[in-house]
Amino acid sequence: MDPAAVAVVLVHLALLGIGIRLLAVDIATHRLPDRIVLPTLGGALLLALADAAFAGGGARLRGALCGMLILGGFYALLRLLNRDGMGGGDVKLAALIGLVLGWHGWQALLVGAASAFVLGAAHALWLIVLRRATGSTHIAFGPWMIVGGALGVGAG
Repeated sequence: MDPAAVAVVLVHLALLGIGIRLLAVDIATHRLPDRIVLPTLGGALLLALADAAFAGGGARLRGALCGMLILGGFYALLRLLNRDGMGGGDVKLAALIGLVLGWHGWQALLVGAASAFVLGAAHALWLIVLRRATGSTHIAFGPWMIVGGALGVGAG
């Protein structure tokens, strides 16, 4: 395996570990800590820049930046429309996930973004059916974003 492929695998394993940590924290506290999300976003951005500079990944960098702006911007709009719905941590995590998915391509971005909402809605409906939640119950969305992101990477 060439060194670039090994680096991509290692980066994705690190992102998986960070995602699992964020998933657990969000379920327990309904928070996505800036001290985890922001350095990860910065590191992923630097890695995308390095890929463009050293491995000819200019198109992947453009996709990553577009994904970050599109998904992060969409979540920011959702937060602006309803501050009780999306939290600020969700917006920052969306930028990170958008960056990673955009690096993988448009299909990954679409699958990852849509999967988060479909899975989150299915989970919420299931809780309502079981009478463990109502329409006004706050449910951590970060875990569904992370699972959706993983599905998007797999699809890309």
